[in-house]
Amino acid sequence: MDSSSFGSSMDKGIVLVVDDEATFRQVLHDKLQALGYYAVKAENGMDALKMISSSQPDVIITDVLMPEMSGIDLLKHLKSSEKYRDIPVIVISCLEDMESVVACINLGAEDYLLKTPFKPELFDVRIQTCLRKKRQADEQNAYRQEIESLNNDLKDRISKEIRKATASQLGMIFALSKLAESRDPETGGHLERIQEYCKVICGFLRFNPKFRSHIDRTFVDNIYSASCLHDIGKVGIPDSVLCKTGKLTPEEFDVMKTHTVIGFQTLLEVNRKFPNSPLVYMAMEIALSHHEKFDGTGYPDQLTGNTIPLAARIVAVADVYDALTSKRCYKDAMPHEKAYSIILEGKGKHFDPDIISAFESAEKEFQRISKTYVF
Repeated sequence: MDSSSFGSSMDKGIVLVVDDEATFRQVLHDKLQALGYYAVKAENGMDALKMISSSQPDVIITDVLMPEMSGIDLLKHLKSSEKYRDIPVIVISCLEDMESVVACINLGAEDYLLKTPFKPELFDVRIQTCLRKKRQADEQNAYRQEIESLNNDLKDRISKEIRKATASQLGMIFALSKLAESRDPETGGHLERIQEYCKVICGFLRFNPKFRSHIDRTFVDNIYSASCLHDIGKVGIPDSVLCKTGKLTPEEFDVMKTHTVIGFQTLLEVNRKFPNSPLVYMAMEIALSHHEKFDGTGYPDQLTGNTIPLAARIVAVADVYDALTSKRCYKDAMPHEKAYSIILEGKGKHFDPDIISAFESAEKEFQRISKTYVF
């Protein structure tokens, strides 16, 4: 029977009849057709599963005891499928199959009917009840999908706006960092190299189970942006100290060390005006603690071990390596091999051993970055 031959029966609903008894299957099929349904037939559960995707039934009527796949197994497959779990199932059986019927009801069957005595009118009433539930479920699913679609569209729009805002914000952050750097007589590209070194270290740290839950895409993006603010506090250091070409006196070095606190306080004011920003919070941690040492001999707070924020421990390695391998007005650039050796000697003393292990793995990348970002 093609679609033109059953006409309005499609409007009333499609019913899949599953029964291994050919005579009863045909009788039920014909009665359903007479009642205005479009009926399709399957010999067992396996046959029914093959037909469901093409026939798209609104209701399934199934026997319990069948070869190849029983009604119970059919129910298990349907109710475990996100695509088919909302199709109502009516179980038909003989009285002696009551235990199996109960099992089917527990698995999610909507109802059960007796094969004998066969009452077409009762089938009609029960099917209509199932159809109403199915249509309600379909409407709810359609509504939920529409809401999800609208939510996803809203999220996409918000994300686009955030990306626009973030790009502007990051540009401003980098501009401020460059302004601070301009007062410090270091070689060009320092901030760019620090960002790249931190990114590479994070890439290798993610292989360490200790950090897998901490270093995600957001962490990497934040440290890439926040790391360039590590010396923002140098804007508050007098030129006589910041630009001195010779060795600093102990008193001058004490002044220089205050750039960590100045940077932290500056960013703290930003955090007060724009609270709840993970990026600003990480920048505060880095500015304050990137000169702390793993053994507690750093400054300004003599923090030890993991009490030093992770981002600051990462920046510490990147910053020292760049300082060693860069030419300054008071020193020449150190060869990579010597700088690499000094960094390794600081393992467990100046630097976090786990981060040094990542640094060792990233050695070639550090060499590449040091040669690439020279301005």
